Amino acid sequence: MAPKNEDVIPENYTYEWSAHSDVPLADFLTKYKPSMVQNDGTKPWIWVRGVDSSAGVKGVEEAVKEASTLLGEVSKRVEDIKNDDSIPVRSSKKTGARSKKEVREQTQAEATEKLKEISERHGYVNGKWLIFASADRVDVIWSSIATSLTSGPLKDTSAYCTKVSTSPENDTPNYQHVICVYMPNVYDKDAVTEVMKVLLRNHGVNLSGVKSDLYTVIGLDSKHSSGIPSTVWKNTTLLKDSEIKEMKEAFFSELSAKKAAASETKAQDAAESSKAKAVAEPKKKVLKKKVQDDDDPFASDEGDEAPSKKPVSKKKPASTKKRPQEDESEEEVQPKKGRRK
Repeated sequence: MAPKNEDVIPENYTYEWSAHSDVPLADFLTKYKPSMVQNDGTKPWIWVRGVDSSAGVKGVEEAVKEASTLLGEVSKRVEDIKNDDSIPVRSSKKTGARSKKEVREQTQAEATEKLKEISERHGYVNGKWLIFASADRVDVIWSSIATSLTSGPLKDTSAYCTKVSTSPENDTPNYQHVICVYMPNVYDKDAVTEVMKVLLRNHGVNLSGVKSDLYTVIGLDSKHSSGIPSTVWKNTTLLKDSEIKEMKEAFFSELSAKKAAASETKAQDAAESSKAKAVAEPKKKVLKKKVQDDDDPFASDEGDEAPSKKPVSKKKPASTKKRPQEDESEEEVQPKKGRRK
């Protein structure tokens, strides 16, 4: 039975986005977050495709068959070296004898070159950069890389596809998600380095080397009995440590500056909004308390403005006779009868 190819997207796979998808990429990334999607055996990966350069790859089966045979032979050879008493544990300058380690490493280096030859001969040279991300950061990193691949700096490189592992079904402490950024030819050093620089400078990720798809299919990992290096390129074979550090520091410095600018803009917007609100709202009229005369029996004790008194007109009486005054009650005042002279 042929090994399962984890580098091929299954047909009619729900957790895959391409330019032909019905939903925008932003909606897809929001709906299917690697920290939230649990792998029940049917959804191990979430995929985003840019330009599908993997189409038309030929000779995969032949390459896998030939590479698997080689892997078995190397594993046996490494075991023989271990058990061969004629090969010393330590090398000898006097006799020129090489140590077990030296013989083993030479065998593994030759196998690496043979695997490259098999890949190139059959045209199966696809591969990917490997990135590991913790559960609390994977969503942000994954979204950034996927967006970059379709409409950002990664789009201008040879990278054509990316995927991220979903979450385990059972709770796994310190679980690390794997993100793969695919390239059409892992043996194209310049193209691979270009992708590396974008991942460092524009995304600030921790890279774990470049792995051939052929290596993945034949099961060549860091624990394989053959001892063949599981990656085609290591970080420091492409860039110096100082360059890698400088690029990542530039990314995080720029990120901090953007956050500070965003916070300042938010504070300014809040201040302007508050000012605009204050201008829009009419000021409440403050009623001044009227100063009352202490001798005024009609003065109001309340804070509101007291009703003004009507001016009393001073008219001369038409007659010297006193007119009956009206009482506030409903009873009328009867006039007094004068005496008869």
